[in-house]
Amino acid sequence: MKKLLNLLKDNYETALLVLASLFLLLALIKPQIQLKQEVHNYLLVADVSQSMNAEDMKVNNLPVSRLVYTQHMMKNVVKTSPCGTYVSVGIFAAENVALLFMPLEVCKNFDIINDSIDHLEWRMAWSGNSRMTFGVKAAEATFEYLNIPAQMLFFTDGDESPKANGINKLDISNVRIGKNVIFVGIGGHEPAPIKRFNANNKFVGYWGTDAAAESAGGGIMYNDASLDDPDPPVAYAEFDRYLSKQDVEHLKEMTAEIKGQYVEGLDKPEFYHFVQSQTPAAKFVTDYSVRWIYLVLAALLVLATYLPDVLSYRVGKRLFGRA
Repeated sequence: MKKLLNLLKDNYETALLVLASLFLLLALIKPQIQLKQEVHNYLLVADVSQSMNAEDMKVNNLPVSRLVYTQHMMKNVVKTSPCGTYVSVGIFAAENVALLFMPLEVCKNFDIINDSIDHLEWRMAWSGNSRMTFGVKAAEATFEYLNIPAQMLFFTDGDESPKANGINKLDISNVRIGKNVIFVGIGGHEPAPIKRFNANNKFVGYWGTDAAAESAGGGIMYNDASLDDPDPPVAYAEFDRYLSKQDVEHLKEMTAEIKGQYVEGLDKPEFYHFVQSQTPAAKFVTDYSVRWIYLVLAALLVLATYLPDVLSYRVGKRLFGRA
């Protein structure tokens, strides 16, 4: 043991540098450990009902539909989320919310998540009507299916068909997930016509007031090409177009009823900061980076090789000063 200590004493610099190299190697090959920690877990829900085809938003100064704008914002939420964040995606139409995939970690599955968002479209809707209050209740069932706490970002214009009233409005005051729901308001505040497409996604005109009333009954199935014959009916004049805008009042009413949150869907850094400032919703066993610990230890070990020289200098300076 004494010989070993003497050997280390004579070769301390080599020993410290070997240890520093070991920590650098660990930083390269084992930079993460598994820990159960609080993480952000977002359920991004896109409204794919017909009103989301209204073209009253802009991306990169170009006019786009509300749905395209929603896709843009969803992808930016994923992009601005740090590694360790989990994301799942769902769609809302008619009276239900459908989950497309379970939570995925954003860095490991970045391309998969973005590709799924890119493929969201209005033809995913399974019926022509749109009832937000029923959708909120359906979202609660989706939360139970997830079985993992999540923060839901519900991207919607809040425009219902048929319009909510005392008869068709569902009481959502007993919804238990209110604190986890954020309505993201999408759409302009001035009425805009809604583009209509055939089953092959070809633009054929604008929704008319009569066609909108028919859709509100839930009778139109958008994936049925036989209904085109050859194309679906559209407004025959500008004054006959069905107009839509973001129903802020309705969104805020639902927000208050379930004690959730409402935020204007503005493509600005403030919005994404708001999203990331939410309290982490779930606990996952996930990767925790310890690379910085290894790098700090390696740096300290390298600096320690200079310690004897520093001490010798200080001792010599004291002796010289006394002389």
